[in-house]
Amino acid sequence: VLAISSRNMGQRAVIKFAKATGCNFTSDSRWTPGTLTNYKTKKFQEPRLLVVVDPYADRNAIIEASYMNIPIIALCNTDSDLQFIDVAIPCNNRGKNSIAIIYWLLSREILRLRGTISRSEEWTVKPDLFLFRDQEALAKDKEAEEAAQAQANAF
Repeated sequence: VLAISSRNMGQRAVIKFAKATGCNFTSDSRWTPGTLTNYKTKKFQEPRLLVVVDPYADRNAIIEASYMNIPIIALCNTDSDLQFIDVAIPCNNRGKNSIAIIYWLLSREILRLRGTISRSEEWTVKPDLFLFRDQEALAKDKEAEEAAQAQANAF
């Protein structure tokens, strides 16, 4: 299985999905041509399944997988192109919360089907770990918090 996201909103979810399930991932913002078709490249992979966040952003990977007859699962919005998509999961693929919860659900179900976790107990991994976090926004929030504390200490 190869999980792909070229959009920022899905990169963290794809990485966490890959770590939880043990699959490969590509979360670069640019797809390297020949990854699935050219065996001479260093990044050559032969997955049996492709999981994609956005069919529009990851179009090159989808086309390349279609050449190799690799089945494709994609998170699709209402305006997504379904050409070469085998299984479409309807969701909001532009929202960080939606992408995170879908990948969390997929990870949990894969582990349950493998028998790694049981259906009677709750999975200890929280969906928050799959959420995209903008580092610049986090830094601004931290600075604002420190400024507020400094101002409160001044009084």
